[in-house]
Amino acid sequence: MRAIAQPAVLALRSLSLAYFVQATGALSVVGGLAAIGAAWRLSDAQSALLITVFGITFALAAPLLQVAFGHLPRRRQVLIGLSVFSAAALVFALAPDYRVLLSARVAMGLGAALIGPVLGALAAGLVEQKQQGSAIAMVLLGLSLAGLVGMPLAAWVAQVWGARVLFLGVAAAGLMTALLIRAAVPAQPGGQAITLATLGRVLFDPVLLPAYLVVFFIAGGVYATYAFIAPIIRDVFHGSAQTVSTAMAVLGVAGVVGNLFVVRAARRYSADAMLLAGMGLLALDLVLLMLLPATLAVLFGALLLWAFATDIVWPSQQRRIVELSAELRGVALAVTASFVFAGIAFGSAVAGLLYRWHGYHANLLGSLLLLLLAAACLRQPA
Repeated sequence: MRAIAQPAVLALRSLSLAYFVQATGALSVVGGLAAIGAAWRLSDAQSALLITVFGITFALAAPLLQVAFGHLPRRRQVLIGLSVFSAAALVFALAPDYRVLLSARVAMGLGAALIGPVLGALAAGLVEQKQQGSAIAMVLLGLSLAGLVGMPLAAWVAQVWGARVLFLGVAAAGLMTALLIRAAVPAQPGGQAITLATLGRVLFDPVLLPAYLVVFFIAGGVYATYAFIAPIIRDVFHGSAQTVSTAMAVLGVAGVVGNLFVVRAARRYSADAMLLAGMGLLALDLVLLMLLPATLAVLFGALLLWAFATDIVWPSQQRRIVELSAELRGVALAVTASFVFAGIAFGSAVAGLLYRWHGYHANLLGSLLLLLLAAACLRQPA
């Protein structure tokens, strides 16, 4: 197979950067939870709600925006999404009160909902058919790098310079990425129009719906604890803000290792088997955290296993959806992304309630129960 031409490589890297900026901006609230609370005098639960509203917005908007704007050229969709995302991040940075913060996160969710579902299809259109797998992998690298670099960097910036500077940085990065994409990515024809009837058929398909619920409960289970990782490190493990940054870096490194493992293991094992293995490792990690003493050594060991397991789960779920949705893979993957962010929103809301009312061990138990629901949905006939 011929190597991807250099102009296409530059275009793909610019799309990868868009994934990096979107993922970092979307989830930077996790690492910056304490800094956001300090800047606007919010409780941990109020700060965590900023994750929830973003997730709900993305979940509802991603498929509906494709119905409304899916006919537009994909590059234009990404540029519009980045513009909205960046402007909303700027509003967040300058927000005078909590109401404006919430509105800005809703707008960021709308922008992200135009970006994420389109990038893979845009990348595939830049290369020959035999090169499409490699092209999509290059673009998805931005997600892995967001965990490896973006999240710890966001936590560090929030700690050192504050949450307002962090979101000013997100806004600037989004704008610069839009300019790069405009220069490096060639224009393409309009995308495939999606009707509400098609969306409804894909959403309520008796084979696909249990698969969507799997990813919803997995995302909810992960974020029922992960959304409150900063307060947990502070209150339970007696770590500093620097410890939070280090924890984000540990998660990123282990996540990349997990992703590399999946690339090899997927050649031998089914998507269902990989999903069960990843969920089993997550459940084991939660049980160990319940039983072992709350020391930083235990924490970092658990985070290594946590990130490794989650990076087995996410690509395996994507693969499973592709295998189940033969004809309408693009729409099914967009719906899957909605269920992911709906799960993130649900898990983050649950995290705030559990931590405030019953403490850290309740978060772990809530995550474990949601993973069990995911496993039950995985066993539905496919």
